[in-house]
Amino acid sequence: MKKILLLAVLALALPMAVFAGSSVDYTNSGGNLTGSAASGLTLSGSNLSIVNGLNGLGFVSGSNLGSVGFKTGKLLTGSLSGDATFSSTGSWFTITGNGTNGIPNGVLFTGSFSGDIHLTFGGTLADGTHTYVLWGNLVGTTGSGTPVAGLTSQIVFNTGKGFFDGGARVTSGDTSLTAVPEPGSLGLLGTGLIGLAGMVRRKLRS
Repeated sequence: MKKILLLAVLALALPMAVFAGSSVDYTNSGGNLTGSAASGLTLSGSNLSIVNGLNGLGFVSGSNLGSVGFKTGKLLTGSLSGDATFSSTGSWFTITGNGTNGIPNGVLFTGSFSGDIHLTFGGTLADGTHTYVLWGNLVGTTGSGTPVAGLTSQIVFNTGKGFFDGGARVTSGDTSLTAVPEPGSLGLLGTGLIGLAGMVRRKLRS
């Protein structure tokens, strides 16, 4: 019975080994979001301020660790002043480091949006300020070529007293990326689980 329990624990541990330690979180601040319904929206001049989980460094912060920028496709539905959906066609998303506080100097992530990008009206604050959030799924590779996927969200920008009309200052943003297992790793995982299942079955029959 103890051997069966041990095999079960190993079976559960295999997926954890494949996915463990593969998620990195990036925080950016500042910059400008500009664009139009026809051209889409572009984020420029936004500083990378926090990196968590990259290359075993843990939590790293600084006023300027690099930059974060992106471009969406054209407007599909809605309007710039309210809730809207943008195409991912022709989009791109890049995170770069500048060698500060142990963060590598160069491209940390390059890719694009996968699926529609959403612009959500956040509401009106007491001082009359209007806020919005832009979010969407991402796919691409790290600077070393590892395939990753994730989500960029809470890209909150402030339009002042007017509604967004194609230009606003970004307050903050967060991007979380997780390594995508290669087919070979998934195949090895599947083979291992099938083998363990066979061993458990034989043990139960004996």
